[in-house]
Amino acid sequence: MPIPLASSSLPRSLLRDDVYRRLRDAIVDGTFEPGEQLRDGDLAAWLGVSRTPVREALLRLGSSGLVVAHPGRSTTVSPIEEAALRDARDVVAAMHELAVRETVARLTPTDIARMRDANRRFTAAAARGDVSAALDADDDLHAVPVEVLGNAAVVTVLEQFGPIVRRAERLRFGSDAPAAAERHERFIALCEEGDAAAAAAMAYETWHTLPVSAAETAG
Repeated sequence: MPIPLASSSLPRSLLRDDVYRRLRDAIVDGTFEPGEQLRDGDLAAWLGVSRTPVREALLRLGSSGLVVAHPGRSTTVSPIEEAALRDARDVVAAMHELAVRETVARLTPTDIARMRDANRRFTAAAARGDVSAALDADDDLHAVPVEVLGNAAVVTVLEQFGPIVRRAERLRFGSDAPAAAERHERFIALCEEGDAAAAAAMAYETWHTLPVSAAETAG
């Protein structure tokens, strides 16, 4: 869709990361669609910033695979390609598997309660068809072990490849939501029981429920 006409200017303290997150989120949530041209001047006006942080953000988005730069022309939003999505999904799954395996023994009752609350919010949002809220709740649930792990390298990898997976999840979100909520609850129970191996395996398998091809979707 075209760049929205209405947007509040960001504060003067805006950093490059803020511009990057705004543009990344606009791609992930479908505001900017695959193949859409992104002109730095238009984006700068929309965000209320100069072109410099926009150009830097577009470079970062290019390294993440969310946009494609055409030399001498404008930048476009990347299509969702099967190979790139499979690679990103596998990396994201591995990072979450690592986080869960290393932190199950350290999760507190408060951490478990946060995960259960996130799953309740996920279930409620999915039931009312609020995809954004459901995916935000899903993020909150899986973020708990990552936060407890406190590994900056894992966070960096997830920040790079997570948006690719999330964009595909948004487009394919639907009838699997009740089953996803049940998987979440089983996963949380394993964490609460302290079964690190089973919880880590389930975390890995959960991310692999996202189909990356037409054949997997049909299956």
